[in-house]
Amino acid sequence: MLEAFLDRLGYGLCHQLPDRSFFGGGVQVPVCARDTGIYVGFVVSLAVLAWIHRDRPRGLPGGAFWVTFGLAVAYMGWDGVTSYAGLRDSNNLLRLTSGMGVGYCCAALIVPMLNDVLWYRPAAGRVLGAPAAFAIWLTSGALATAVVWWLAPLSGLIYPVVVAACILVTLASINLVIVGMFPAFDRRAVRARQLAVPATIALAVALVEVYAAGAGRGLLEAVVQGLA
Repeated sequence: MLEAFLDRLGYGLCHQLPDRSFFGGGVQVPVCARDTGIYVGFVVSLAVLAWIHRDRPRGLPGGAFWVTFGLAVAYMGWDGVTSYAGLRDSNNLLRLTSGMGVGYCCAALIVPMLNDVLWYRPAAGRVLGAPAAFAIWLTSGALATAVVWWLAPLSGLIYPVVVAACILVTLASINLVIVGMFPAFDRRAVRARQLAVPATIALAVALVEVYAAGAGRGLLEAVVQGLA
């Protein structure tokens, strides 16, 4: 039952090829190695940024971040394009690290948006504006990648379950930027518990998105099979 749920969760989001995916406790992770990196990287970065920036700054990151983001996107693009074009063979370590880089950076773009739309009095500074904060964030990303590569597969069934949770948290976080713009929630939160309702709505929308993506893939595959 768990395996079927995990498979259905990632069905509309990823190709789910076994040779490009990780396993935990004999169960395939819901998405491929690259997507695993994106979703896990996003959530770990989200947690690290929440710890670093307890003042909740609303400003986007500065120049050093954008250089890092550009390198991460270029790395993932190089690995994906050249391998799919048949110019070279990739592997799951390259897929994971390229996904982690992009996912880690994307969270740093979502956090200031969330701070801006949700909190009553967000700080005026930039996310990762201080060199020390940027260094901590960057180092934690490298450590998280090492943990996912070497230690996560040893956790058994916990591994695919955690990745499934990261998928939903990532989608819900992105949705929360939109939900937070609703008049009932726009800059209303003073305490964390006041985020419960908008976060629940964002999570519900994420579940609908996952279902819709899976239904869309199933319909497309049925059409292709019908034309074959």
